Amino acid sequence: MADPAANFSVEFFPPRTAEGRTRLDRVHAELAALGPDFFSVTYGAGGSSKEGTRGIVLDYRAAGSELAPHISSTGRDLDVVRELLRVYRDAGIRRIVALRGDLRPAHLKTANVFYARDLVEFIRRESGDHFHIEVACYPEIHPESPGYAMEIEYFRRKVAAGANSAISQYFFNADSYFRFVEACLGVGVDLPIVPGIMPITNFARLSAFSEKCGAEIPAWLARRLTDFGDDQVGLREFGDEVVSELCERLLVGGAPGLHFYSLNLAGPVRRIWENLDLSQRR
Repeated sequence: MADPAANFSVEFFPPRTAEGRTRLDRVHAELAALGPDFFSVTYGAGGSSKEGTRGIVLDYRAAGSELAPHISSTGRDLDVVRELLRVYRDAGIRRIVALRGDLRPAHLKTANVFYARDLVEFIRRESGDHFHIEVACYPEIHPESPGYAMEIEYFRRKVAAGANSAISQYFFNADSYFRFVEACLGVGVDLPIVPGIMPITNFARLSAFSEKCGAEIPAWLARRLTDFGDDQVGLREFGDEVVSELCERLLVGGAPGLHFYSLNLAGPVRRIWENLDLSQRR
């Protein structure tokens, strides 16, 4: 069984419209009733959605939820980051997800990239131990990584900079997660690594996301999902089954929790949550 202190969380992204925000408020209320440990809220490419992130974080915190705002930085906007840390600290936020964030291709070729480890160090300098800092990790290797050994080394540096725990990119092969954890232990990295979980609701969208972020859809799974064609009900039911089985294997294997990439939808997360009876697995 999973550790009694297993941590279950849900990720949102800031909607672009007022209608989207209204829908998200309903989703938040529905999922909050399940009792997740926290909700995280993404920051957007290059920090483009930072105002939306801040508003959602403060509103849902005022409603009684625990929040973990994402923060990313280029290193040229540290005054903005400093102010966000102050605002979040004053609001009683105790958890931050620190990410490098997406870069334009031209920036990747410069020698002055501000990495996630630099942001972790900055948050620690500014806020001491006030925040529990989450960082990202990539069991199937980040698309920009030169190789598996360096992927582990990059992660080790983020942890050494002051991270408390990590949330992984989503995956559909449990072995990739367990092997990543084992490799991390081999270099002395021993902190909670929570698997990121992506519900399956739309194969075309999932394929596009996966190609961009480097998450592998196993061939058997891709073929099965393709076979459903326009049968969205069948795909949804099959997807719930596959992802629930993946989560069960992860928890039984010792994963310290699950982090759901909700895509601002309540139904897929709620169904998987109920399949696993997560409210009783604390």
